[in-house]
Amino acid sequence: MNTENVSDTDSTTGSDRMKDLASRGDSRSQRPSSEAFREFISSGWDETVPDAAPLESARWTPSRRDALVRRLPATRLVLPAGVLKVRSNDTDYPFRPDTAFAYYTGLGTDEEPDSVLVVEPSAEDPGTAQATYFFRPRAGFDTSEFYADARYGEMWVGRRPTLTEASQRLGVEVRHIDELRDHLAKDVGAQLSLSIMPGVDAGIEAMVEEIRAQNGLPGGDEAAAENAALKEAASEQRLLKDEYEVGQMRKAVDATLRGFEDVIRELPRAVGHPRGERVIEGVFAATARADGNGVGYDTIAAAGDHACTLHWIRNDGVVRGDELVLIDAGVEVDSLYTADVTRTLPVSGTFSPTQRKVYEAVLEAADAAFAVARPGLRFRELHAAAMEVLARTLAEWGLLPGTAEESLSPEGQWHRRWMPHGTSHHLGMDVHDCAQARREMYLDAELEPGMVFTIEPGLYFKENDLLVPEELRGIGVRIEDDVLVTADGVENLSAAAPRRADDVERWMAELRR
Repeated sequence: MNTENVSDTDSTTGSDRMKDLASRGDSRSQRPSSEAFREFISSGWDETVPDAAPLESARWTPSRRDALVRRLPATRLVLPAGVLKVRSNDTDYPFRPDTAFAYYTGLGTDEEPDSVLVVEPSAEDPGTAQATYFFRPRAGFDTSEFYADARYGEMWVGRRPTLTEASQRLGVEVRHIDELRDHLAKDVGAQLSLSIMPGVDAGIEAMVEEIRAQNGLPGGDEAAAENAALKEAASEQRLLKDEYEVGQMRKAVDATLRGFEDVIRELPRAVGHPRGERVIEGVFAATARADGNGVGYDTIAAAGDHACTLHWIRNDGVVRGDELVLIDAGVEVDSLYTADVTRTLPVSGTFSPTQRKVYEAVLEAADAAFAVARPGLRFRELHAAAMEVLARTLAEWGLLPGTAEESLSPEGQWHRRWMPHGTSHHLGMDVHDCAQARREMYLDAELEPGMVFTIEPGLYFKENDLLVPEELRGIGVRIEDDVLVTADGVENLSAAAPRRADDVERWMAELRR
């Protein structure tokens, strides 16, 4: 970035943190300060503001908020978007709002750092929600913020919406962020509690703690328990996807599969590069950024033995023609829903006999989980079905110190040496969605229509593993698909990416023509 921050010292931001951020680089500033400049830059601008269209998600967010206030009655709920996080000196990481904030506002992409959604029971009907959105709206052309504020200024970060535009988009009341404290404090006490999504915005969290104390609400563990209940409720509500969410998941999966196809086309370039894994990562990232908001999580592009490191995201290794490459990647679309797909590909385009042997064992385990998946099955039984196959296979290969049955018992579990992770996790706005849900709502829950999760068994034989034959060492395979529970079974959302070994080889050959 070659431009310099020209923030004026009289630019206001609403908090000390914002002031600090806005003044980054003042010591090297070359800002113009004459009154003539101020008058000239504030004149001659078209001030027309067209009406804003409602977000597609705005049809769905009211019912989400209603369900939240019914779960946590008589409580004003504070859902911050979060703050920008420093990457280095005066540069920040790209902003991604907190998931609960995005879920209940319907906002996506990078909207909107430092903003806050407040949800509370309606005065007329406590079973329905009243929502108010607080953010910093567009500044006038006659303010120094317009041209001099590197955090909010239109010349620096683009045009911000007005209060009216934001209300039109979200379908809720919208106020300036400077009014937040007064709104949070009003009527809090004996009849109305105050809770905040913890760990998102330390400044707003401190504000809530202070208001609770001033109005006689308990602090300490009791306040923490209320906040944790909000986090749990938001997590559990996302276990069942509505029609809009399912549509967004389909878009994310489709974009992800396009990314895999682009990677396959570029595999020859990866083989010729000293950090071929980075080539794979970069190709997928380009598709994710062009077709969506970006990647939903750090891409795993793991060639050879790196595939045996479950979260290999350094991606700095070579890609050899006789190896497998495990690619675990997902596109996050603008609504922030992400796919999570893994394919293990033979770099040459053809599996060796040993590679195929491992691959087909993993595929059989995945197919076993698919075979039992249906409404009414307990979530943890997906894992059990896959593990039965892998334990039996590893016993047949002579790798277990006992029988498959002994290994599957709680006292055994030897097979987990080569399959140490779970077979499934929920998927949505977070790649590991609904992570704060209670066990009885997650692992021990029955599958219901609208749930979206992964099926992803694997086998990983590290190259220094002396308990396996040498021919298996350095081979890691995972096959991961994204699954929607329907009324009578499940739908494999990522089925368009071939899974069977012959089909994978054919897919790669067609894309490389």
